[in-house]
Amino acid sequence: MDALLTPAFRALSARLGQDPLRVQGPGGNTSIKSGDVMWIKASGTELADAETDPIFVAVDRAAAKAEAAGSGDGSCKTTVLDPSNTLRPSIETTFHAALDWAVVAHTHSIATLVHAISPEGRKIAAQKLAGLPVVFVPYAKPGLPLTREILARATDKTQIIVLENHGLICCGATVEEVAAIMDDVETRLAMPEQSAKSAPNGPDKLGFERLAESWIAYDTRACELAGAGSYYPDHVVFLGPALPASDHDGSPPAILMAHEGLYLRNGATSSQRAMVRCLSDCLARLPADWSVAAIGNDAEAELLNWDAEKYRQALAARS
Repeated sequence: MDALLTPAFRALSARLGQDPLRVQGPGGNTSIKSGDVMWIKASGTELADAETDPIFVAVDRAAAKAEAAGSGDGSCKTTVLDPSNTLRPSIETTFHAALDWAVVAHTHSIATLVHAISPEGRKIAAQKLAGLPVVFVPYAKPGLPLTREILARATDKTQIIVLENHGLICCGATVEEVAAIMDDVETRLAMPEQSAKSAPNGPDKLGFERLAESWIAYDTRACELAGAGSYYPDHVVFLGPALPASDHDGSPPAILMAHEGLYLRNGATSSQRAMVRCLSDCLARLPADWSVAAIGNDAEAELLNWDAEKYRQALAARS
């Protein structure tokens, strides 16, 4: 059964996971299927470890497709083929199962995110990707709600899916085809940093480490945007809503103090550190004449109170 997990599939997964401009921490997922067996990255694991660790779990694809259609809660926990495997399938298992392609790769590509968080950026992305088998999907909570939005728009020809305020999905018949499609999209959507980003040197704060991403605190627009809202799900999951301007209750993983610095709490996880970099990478590439749209308070609350994401947070906290 694990013959599907070819060296090429593992290598692509690892390559994506090791590139912070495509995947950050435990974000993103890949799958490969044949018949009614589908292997997919397990929740809370990291694609970067695809060639060294057992990060994939086999599920009954027919059962997962049934959950995508409304039979079950969408977690696909009961679809795992090996009852001794304690890993949970990715929270995105339903759309991987429902998309009728042998290989599916989902990333939180910075190039895609810069376009996908901006109304102007989405229009420009459509122009850049013109002629490709692409659809654009509005923001929805990861899991079943997102799967339903995807299936309402994708056809059997669709191989590229741009997810508003979320990321990128590429599909194909082979690992090589998916890799080529994804590289093409990255090239077309590539966004250079708008200018050199730096900040004066400064000290750490008690209980916090001052980060290289402190340039955000000295850039008026970037600082305002970072404190005004959350622009994609994993920011909320690992850092909480937006970035607060001060510590409160000893809980925020990161704080952003204008004209002073961006600070990460001592003992923060590698996932939290990766998400600070993700925000920095996005804001550094955002054109000055593009507006941005946050996912909103209701969407943030859904993510913060979701058991599936609490599970992923708990796993990530071990690293």
